[in-house]
Amino acid sequence: MIDNRQSLLALICAILLGMLGGAFLLGKSLENFRKGDRYVTVKGFAEREVKADLAVWPIKVQIANNDLSEASKAIEATKSKVTQFLLRNGFDAKDIIQQDMRVSDRQAREYGPSNLKDVLRYVIEATILVRSNDVDKVEKVSRMTDDLVRAGVVLSTKNEWQGAGPRYIFTQLKSIKPEMMAEATRNANAAAVQFAKESGSKIGTIRKASQGLFTIADRDEFPSGQVEGGSLYSTGTSDPYKKVRVVVTIDYFLK
Repeated sequence: MIDNRQSLLALICAILLGMLGGAFLLGKSLENFRKGDRYVTVKGFAEREVKADLAVWPIKVQIANNDLSEASKAIEATKSKVTQFLLRNGFDAKDIIQQDMRVSDRQAREYGPSNLKDVLRYVIEATILVRSNDVDKVEKVSRMTDDLVRAGVVLSTKNEWQGAGPRYIFTQLKSIKPEMMAEATRNANAAAVQFAKESGSKIGTIRKASQGLFTIADRDEFPSGQVEGGSLYSTGTSDPYKKVRVVVTIDYFLK
């Protein structure tokens, strides 16, 4: 009988200890849940002004003639004038790239204006591309195209979605990415600390972090354009001076 009572008492004690342990663990779980539910989301911003290190300048020329053979000779002469103009102004031959040439026959179009007999039949367009790391030279010479016009060169901007002038590109983003990311993260941390101070809390560990796109835009242009390699590049005729921006978003636990 005594052994049965002792066994029953031991069983009751074990049940009570189990209930107490379960209650303790449940309490801890609820506490951890409440802590995990308290966090703040902040953004950190970093910006740099940089200068482009690559210039790409498409020069489009155009010739119209009723004789295709004569038009072909004329376009070759025009391309030669453009090339000589570039060489005279300090560009190397390796900087000058002969690109595509297009021939249009206006009379071959199914639909067109009724006065086709009054216009020149063949139109030939050619592109000479200047690609150079000497951004200052490209900027200077691109403002001297009046010399080409005076020499009888017809410059074309037809269907030129990128604009008629040079595009200036910053290619050294990798060299400044780590420093900019560190600055943006510091700014996010400072914002979180300030929030915690004003709310009577302290910041804890990072709950989640995400990096926004790096954007590269002309200095006085709002970032817009195309995504390339995790970065946003503006398109069109551009400024040699750029602004690089990045925003990071970080969740900090509060304690």
